[in-house]
Amino acid sequence: MDIKLLDAYHHGDMYDAYKYLGCHFNKDSGTAVFRVWSTRATSISVIGDFNGWDVNANRMTKITEAGIWEATVSGVKLYDNYKFYIENGFTYPIYKCDPFAFHRETFEGTNAKVVDIEHFKWTDGDYIKNKPDQYSAPMSVYEAHIASWRRYADGNTFDYRKFADEMSEYLKELGYTHLELMGVAEYPFDGSWGYQVTGYFAPTSRYGTPEDFAYLVDKMHACGIGVILDWVPGHFPKNGDGLYEFDGGPLYEHSDPLRMEHKEWGTRCFDYGRNEVRNFLISNAFYWMDMYHIDGLRVDAVASMLYLDYGRYEWRPNIYGGNENLEAVDFLRRLNTAIFAKYPKALMIAEESTAWGGVSRPVDMGGLGFNFKWNMGWMNDTLSYIKVDPVFRKYHHNTVTFSMIYAFTENFVLPISHDEVVYGKGSLINKMPGDYDMKFAGVRNFLTYMFSHPGKKLLFMGAELGQFNEWNFAKELDWSVLDYPAHADLKKFVSTLNGIYKNYPAMHQIDYDWKGFEWLVADDYLQNILVYERRDSDDNRMIAIINFSPVPHNGYRFGAHEGEYTELLRTQIYEWNQSGNKYKTEKIASHGKDDSLIIDVPPMGGILLYCPNADKPAVKKPEQKAQPAPAVKAAETSAPAPAKKPTAEKKPAAEKKSAPAKKPATDKKPTAAKKPAAKKPSAK
Repeated sequence: MDIKLLDAYHHGDMYDAYKYLGCHFNKDSGTAVFRVWSTRATSISVIGDFNGWDVNANRMTKITEAGIWEATVSGVKLYDNYKFYIENGFTYPIYKCDPFAFHRETFEGTNAKVVDIEHFKWTDGDYIKNKPDQYSAPMSVYEAHIASWRRYADGNTFDYRKFADEMSEYLKELGYTHLELMGVAEYPFDGSWGYQVTGYFAPTSRYGTPEDFAYLVDKMHACGIGVILDWVPGHFPKNGDGLYEFDGGPLYEHSDPLRMEHKEWGTRCFDYGRNEVRNFLISNAFYWMDMYHIDGLRVDAVASMLYLDYGRYEWRPNIYGGNENLEAVDFLRRLNTAIFAKYPKALMIAEESTAWGGVSRPVDMGGLGFNFKWNMGWMNDTLSYIKVDPVFRKYHHNTVTFSMIYAFTENFVLPISHDEVVYGKGSLINKMPGDYDMKFAGVRNFLTYMFSHPGKKLLFMGAELGQFNEWNFAKELDWSVLDYPAHADLKKFVSTLNGIYKNYPAMHQIDYDWKGFEWLVADDYLQNILVYERRDSDDNRMIAIINFSPVPHNGYRFGAHEGEYTELLRTQIYEWNQSGNKYKTEKIASHGKDDSLIIDVPPMGGILLYCPNADKPAVKKPEQKAQPAPAVKAAETSAPAPAKKPTAEKKPAAEKKSAPAKKPATDKKPTAAKKPAAKKPSAK
């Protein structure tokens, strides 16, 4: 090994460090080279199944002055367990898992495992070659938690392969473009949902091997679905086998007690000013894209990284006296610059909950270099608005229109994520006021508004089912609700809405410029109505009319661009449809325009009207023909059918699970008495 190459790790210039550190196994010769970084160690041994866990069998050699240790071990077998045994002369010996481990033990085990990740046969070359422009293309993201999306009838979780087979078909049916996975990197505690990571380079063994995870990504790409991972570079847990005080003191965490820890979370914070730590994290980001073909990363808790006083009562200012974490800012800029240099079509999405400027702007323009940011302001304002009884919404009209004040300051994703349906916040449908039918009308109304609003889209699993219960990570979604017509119909509605969103560029092509949006009626607060227009680069137009009240408004007139409009979607309290009705503008001035439309606006109605540019018709591929999305057959509204239990050993079921969600083979409809109650769940 070229020592000068490893010196790059200490200088902050090695963004593929996973190729050199950790365990690199040659299965033909049965030898493995182990490397690890430690500054305090006086002696390190590799111990494992291959040497009987003898601390004297394979002592490592310090090969760089700054602390990289190495050992070559023979007699190693695939999936052997191993650890590092660290002595530093001032504490008891320390047993640590390899920070660069590519695979780890299953369920409560703390050992790394020897694995070969180089030989998976990928089939996604065409998908990668033909990725569309990430800004002008539609992006409708389905956020999912593997363990609680769907399970076998006995309560056991799907493995990566079963999940991939079921989820890919489900997402094709619903029309989503991307899958976002919560917490895939190895973590010790199920209740953390994967956000307290101990194995940054190891897809969690809960669901299978690294090769199984590669199969998941390859399967999604075969179906034209991108994969986004939630990535956690903001903090790590204080587990003894992990990064925590790796060699007896701060190594990956900051050494300053006031910057070392998130006391509110009980976790340690990375030292972004340390070259080796930056390399570790940036190499990890590359690892997921290089080795597993991941399309993008949603970077968790960016605000906690950017501010020195985030969640702290005591904090130390930066060298200029401010509360900005300058090292974290530099790290994020380096990260994004490096990623886009190699992967120009990557998705680097920041979950940043403050008003930090330029999060999704290029580094050379003073930004952080992400290309998308979750719009937490839109999410908070919109959810607070829809919770209000329609009688009082007129007093909160500015809440629902405020997002357009800043809509183009960043490249936004509109998120309704897992965080909004836990801890007593209520599921999406249970946020809606009113009775059973009003709640469904409210969800359809809200989704029509969301999908026609500028910005990419993200919905957490279960919203499409109208699940009344809050999300519970320990059980699958309430698939049995699909036995009830209203829930099955909502799933069909989401599929139809996704079809319109994807097939009409006016809905998605110009998301980040005023050229793609115009208010037609923004101030009708007395009637709780919004009317606005979306446009594509060929001046094809989509008008959205959103009535947030249960009151009909017949003969509603508003100013519009001259033309003939086709009704693609109409929702109201008890139903929704795709009538295809035509409406021509009249030469009657209204709302500052020479022409206007007159429409009967239904109660709790969302209407989408499409008008192609007659002077320059849009050129579309056959599969993107401008027409209403096809209705989903009734038989397709059932959930994926359960499969037989796998032969691999699974964790015992914690509780009895509900019956599979597939509809019974009968034409008999459930009676009204079987409607599930729309009660708000109690807080945890």
